[in-house]
Amino acid sequence: MAETKIVVGKADDFKDGDRVTIETSNGRKIVVFRQSGEFYALLNRCPHRGADLCKGRFVTNLTSDAVGEYVFHGENRMLACPWHGWEFDIRTGQSYFDPVGTRARPFSVQVQTGDEVRTELDSGEASYTPSEYAAAVAEVGGSSDGPQPGPYKVESFAVSIEDSYVVVSLRAARPARAPRPPRPEEPIKEAIG
Repeated sequence: MAETKIVVGKADDFKDGDRVTIETSNGRKIVVFRQSGEFYALLNRCPHRGADLCKGRFVTNLTSDAVGEYVFHGENRMLACPWHGWEFDIRTGQSYFDPVGTRARPFSVQVQTGDEVRTELDSGEASYTPSEYAAAVAEVGGSSDGPQPGPYKVESFAVSIEDSYVVVSLRAARPARAPRPPRPEEPIKEAIG
């Protein structure tokens, strides 16, 4: 199947931070961004609830290898959905955010006197003072695994500059799935009688 291309416009007509929405012949909307001098294209639909990603804002990617340590990546290639703030990498469409599957566990908090706290610590009912907790967390250290992919990914498209025009290449349709292998025959059950 031949690859379909859509000419978006002259590259020089796009300023950094510009975005434009195009529509394919079958009604799919694609948003093309110029960000940090590069061009990117995503399907203009958040896979979470369907918001127009062309209305999203760019946020700085933030990572952490340890508790209390943050690394700001100045690339601004994370696009936040305008409805629920899900963030997608505009280079790949991958989300790194899962508000449904990731929840913090709530605990009750109360104010107690020093004598009550000391009694609970000595008896083992309470296990940490704030400084003990901070020391325990520091011993464990942070995960160096970096951002973990979330459950959603926006479809992304290849963008190229051809003769100073911005061109979006639509992917060829996926090949049909191979037929499933036949199931093993089940033994015929004989009637017991």
